[in-house]
Amino acid sequence: MMVTMRLNSCSSTNVEPQAINTKLGILGSADNHRKRLLKLPCSVPQPPSLLIFNSQQPQLYPPVDQSVAAIVFGDGSDSESRRRLYPLTKRRTEGAIPMAANYRLIDTVVSNCINSNINKIYALTQFNSTSLNLHLSRAYSGMFHGKQGFVEVIAAYQSPEHQGWFQGNADAIRRCLWVLEEYPVAEFLVLPGHHLYRMDYQKLIEAHRNNKADITIVALSGTRDPVDVYDNVSSTGIYVVNRDTMSKLVNEYFPEANDFASELIPGAISIGMKVESYLFDGYWEDMRSIQAFYQANMECIKKSNMRYNFYDRDSPIYTMPRCLPPSLVSDAVISDSVIGDGCILNKCKIKRSIVGMRTRIEDGVVIEDSVIMGSDIYQKEDDSQNIPIGIGENTQIRKAIIDKNARIGKNVKIINKDNVQEADREANGYIVSGGIVVLLRAAQIADGTIL
Repeated sequence: MMVTMRLNSCSSTNVEPQAINTKLGILGSADNHRKRLLKLPCSVPQPPSLLIFNSQQPQLYPPVDQSVAAIVFGDGSDSESRRRLYPLTKRRTEGAIPMAANYRLIDTVVSNCINSNINKIYALTQFNSTSLNLHLSRAYSGMFHGKQGFVEVIAAYQSPEHQGWFQGNADAIRRCLWVLEEYPVAEFLVLPGHHLYRMDYQKLIEAHRNNKADITIVALSGTRDPVDVYDNVSSTGIYVVNRDTMSKLVNEYFPEANDFASELIPGAISIGMKVESYLFDGYWEDMRSIQAFYQANMECIKKSNMRYNFYDRDSPIYTMPRCLPPSLVSDAVISDSVIGDGCILNKCKIKRSIVGMRTRIEDGVVIEDSVIMGSDIYQKEDDSQNIPIGIGENTQIRKAIIDKNARIGKNVKIINKDNVQEADREANGYIVSGGIVVLLRAAQIADGTIL
């Protein structure tokens, strides 16, 4: 069906209305189709028409492992995206945050690529990227066994031509295009690296090609919170962009643009490029808050009705092989929980919780409804620290997130006893967000402390 739109006037634009003939196609179930009003910045004229259709015309293209390169951003596009997951992002970028005991957030996105047979993956990193760079270089170095596949980390850099750092995801692509165009791919798949979802990108690429689009936006069906809104379409921040289109957008048409969502996409629409939307009906979480991150972790302990299945046999999650021993459990009572590799659990009780790698839990500890991220090392027995890494005897933890390498003493209670919803106690090693107590990385909590 054709939906005719009125072109709003805007005194700040120099683009002639007759030069614009953009069609924004919506692919997906007919039940999800509905008329929408295009909402763009005032400086960008609105297209005169909106075409909603399903394309069934197949085209001949090389397989995606030869013709598509993925561009994965390790962090959000601005400081706001980092702030909403603070303090988990104090020493790392969003994509490097531990997830579901054994993984990092970015593993789910890279695994989507691998499971979709996309084996040319560039990870663009900048802010707090040390942890992420190390993880990616170690996790996927031998994944493709010489089949022209790779996960290549491109860290932000300065050069004689560019004295500053990346100013946004569009600027990062512009600065790195000389690397991204090394292989003769037909399309770039642009992906945020800190979202949790499972998608077959091959179907997305097929829809993009069948409809001969310049750009395809992955949009959410239904009434879910959007990342960006075009024509009331809730965008996930995932895009398919033709190779030549990408080069023209960042270098010719909008050489000063820094952001993909707020500048390049509206700009592409304004100059008449064919921009379409591919509806995604599955589980998708952009980790917009500490609460969202907490709930996403809790998906992995559900017995049924999982919105995201961490145990999918056909679409596994890949990560770094760590060669850790099996977890040692001594008289512990564990129910509805996930335990990572290499943990040492003494006589404790763990209920509805996620316990990350190398976690040491002493006798009498009770943990409920919590996310314990684990430790980077095993502490030596002769360590001189007064409080060892791990959770001390007779400690209680309820509805909390404990970041890595925390040192929690004996008889501690992390239970939010006053039911505080928001509190900044960073100087004391923790904050409270949405009623969830979050211990900072390497925090030290003295014996007998009550939070």
